[in-house]
Amino acid sequence: MTPRKQRMLTVGLVVVGVSLAVALALQAFQENLLFFYSPTQAIAGEPPEGRKFRLGGLVEQGSMAREPGELKVSFIVTDLENTIPVSYAGVLPDLFREGQGVVAHGYLQPDGSFLAEEVLAKHDENYMAPEVADLLAEQGHPVDNTRAGPEKN
Repeated sequence: MTPRKQRMLTVGLVVVGVSLAVALALQAFQENLLFFYSPTQAIAGEPPEGRKFRLGGLVEQGSMAREPGELKVSFIVTDLENTIPVSYAGVLPDLFREGQGVVAHGYLQPDGSFLAEEVLAKHDENYMAPEVADLLAEQGHPVDNTRAGPEKN
């Protein structure tokens, strides 16, 4: 084999290897993407069926129910327009309470309820997930303008 053919073969193998690595990285990235949806968007069918996504809104007052002696809890998430019942089996964050902002990661069930694998609550009195704050502001719910992190000028 001539040196020119060896170089062309090497360049071809490098291009194929890099292409394969990029394809695998993009596939892994796509599988791990979590989109944020409000209850209204989830009810409208915007989340891809059978895919994990983030559901965010407020925990409705008086909706939390816990089975005695178990970690299973259910509550309702609302965006002040629509509601979705959520069930979760696990330890809730210390700051989780009714009337507070929440983001749940999980799946929409065929019956229209949401099965959460993870539940996140706001971490202090001045923070709410930006998606939840924006959604509530659109719905007319009073939300303060403070956000976590430094402000950009």
